[in-house]
Amino acid sequence: MTKTKSNNVVSDFVAPIVVLTAICLVMTLLLAVTNQITSPIIDETARKRAEAARTQVMPEADGFELLSVEGLPETITEVYQATNGVGYVFMITSSGYGGKNTLNMICGIDSTGLITSASVLSHKETPGLGSKITGSNFAGQFPGKDALLDGVDTISGATFSSNYFIAAIQDAFAAYDMVKEG
Repeated sequence: MTKTKSNNVVSDFVAPIVVLTAICLVMTLLLAVTNQITSPIIDETARKRAEAARTQVMPEADGFELLSVEGLPETITEVYQATNGVGYVFMITSSGYGGKNTLNMICGIDSTGLITSASVLSHKETPGLGSKITGSNFAGQFPGKDALLDGVDTISGATFSSNYFIAAIQDAFAAYDMVKEG
């Protein structure tokens, strides 16, 4: 008995499509279950890292409260006030030499208007050159500075990255003025 042409079409053409569709559905289901299980763990880890970063730039704070402030500079993504009133922490997403929104920073400013610490959380600056903004030689010159940033020097050969960092800190001071007033 020989197969008819219509049976060959079903087995040769439709069967692989059905099998591949079934595999895709099973894999989609497995990925959804995995996401459901890992999502709360990932969210909690991110929350703990953010809290640790805030504590690092303002160690004398006993906790932080997220503020809702209208009209902040667009680079300021979040503002936290220390619950004991020692200052504010600013989360900053700025453009860098690596492109738009590639420089993520955190800056603490105490209640007297002086920087407690400023650091880069992530960036896409040029390795070995622009990435020097993360080092203590550059970022270490900001603690204790006021809004004028007197005495802050750019990195030779990496002035673009340095200037982006400095502009982000200036935005943090603009936001500081807004939250301090209101």
